[in-house]
Amino acid sequence: MRTFEVDFGKLRPPAPHRDACAVTYRLDVVAASPADVVCSVGGWLYDRVRAGWEVNVLLPQRCDTRPLQILGTQAIDLDSHIPPASTGCATRGLAVSAEMFASDWRIRDAVLQALDCWMTEVTLWHDGWPLAVGHRTTTVRHVLSGAARVFKRHALAAAGVSDTVGPTETLRSDMKACLPVDSELIPVG
Repeated sequence: MRTFEVDFGKLRPPAPHRDACAVTYRLDVVAASPADVVCSVGGWLYDRVRAGWEVNVLLPQRCDTRPLQILGTQAIDLDSHIPPASTGCATRGLAVSAEMFASDWRIRDAVLQALDCWMTEVTLWHDGWPLAVGHRTTTVRHVLSGAARVFKRHALAAAGVSDTVGPTETLRSDMKACLPVDSELIPVG
């Protein structure tokens, strides 16, 4: 019987297979810190990466990105890459924390433009959204895969957060029906 040692400090999901002719799906995530990303949407992001999405996490300042690497995402400096409302990708997602929406006018503009773009799925987390955004989104849940729960737990530890990992994450989404792929987000209520 063979045994294997796992170094959880270097734990990363295996890269999904990408066909050179395949359509690219990209999710840009804007947050204040890696800890907020991992706590709020870490399992959803892991599952998106495993489904073949390119997931970029845009952060306002340099920080330890190991928790994001564990989830398979790429950390990018926010100031060098404000997410545009349109892109060459076949489909695109924009996920934003309420804190970043409230603190940066560029992010507010990007979210409002993305809500009007039929090819961009908008997903938000935390409370306190203004009416202009809140009435265009609905509460949704993502059911984490078993692997997402494990990787999120390790990412939380790397972020120095002692929190339990539940079976779901609750978000807000505009649930655009015209996207070329079905969303795995489930409307609540």
